[in-house]
Amino acid sequence: MNLARIRAAKAERQPIAMLTAYEAGFARVAAEAGVDAFLVGDSLGMVVQGRRDTLGVTVEEMAYHAAMVRRGAPDALVVADMPFLADATPERALDAAAALMQEGGADMVKLEGGAEKAAVVHALTTAGVPVCGHVGLLPQQVRKLGGYRVQGRDEAGARRILDDAAALERAGIDLLVVECVPRDLGRALSQAVDVPVIGIGAGPDTDGQVLVMHDMLGLNDRPPRFVRDFMPGAGSVGGAFAAYVEAVRHRAFPAEDESF
Repeated sequence: MNLARIRAAKAERQPIAMLTAYEAGFARVAAEAGVDAFLVGDSLGMVVQGRRDTLGVTVEEMAYHAAMVRRGAPDALVVADMPFLADATPERALDAAAALMQEGGADMVKLEGGAEKAAVVHALTTAGVPVCGHVGLLPQQVRKLGGYRVQGRDEAGARRILDDAAALERAGIDLLVVECVPRDLGRALSQAVDVPVIGIGAGPDTDGQVLVMHDMLGLNDRPPRFVRDFMPGAGSVGGAFAAYVEAVRHRAFPAEDESF
């Protein structure tokens, strides 16, 4: 799996199944179950390290976990998060991308933010770094936002997110994640930009889906509304991953009650 095949999937309207991963064993099993791409998310700060949010994760930790996922899924597309403030300036972002790709083996880096990150995205892509954008709910801003809330519910908010996506695309992103927005906005984003749009809590009409692995395996005792536990009846972790991939492929996930 590579960027060319991901772009072709959007053109052919074949939903993309992405999943977070943080180490080799689960990455291997998920890849064997058909997962297209892996996000080594700074969500590891919460689900692996036990932190209250993602802000304490470092570039070194991200590279360490990305390297394990790379070894577990050598043929998958691996995207690694830029942790909090690693992309505060173009110079810092270039240093972080070098670590994530050279030491971590990532194919692409992901950063949170909209038009204000255009200069950083441009610097990265000019240097040959594939970039995934992230709009909608931005977990790295959770302390500023005061919690995890659905974004883009009103017309002005939706317009800002659409404008941010357009600015990121002009700056050179190759992929876009949109988190916690109404279903109609998720659909509008997928239609508005040429790059594949991967939703998490953005309805079934995006070009693909991503979930935090621990959430879809039922390991979160307070899962968000947009999460489905794929373990019941699956028989194994691999079976749960395969059920997730099948549900994404057939747009059976997320369902109406799992969308906003």
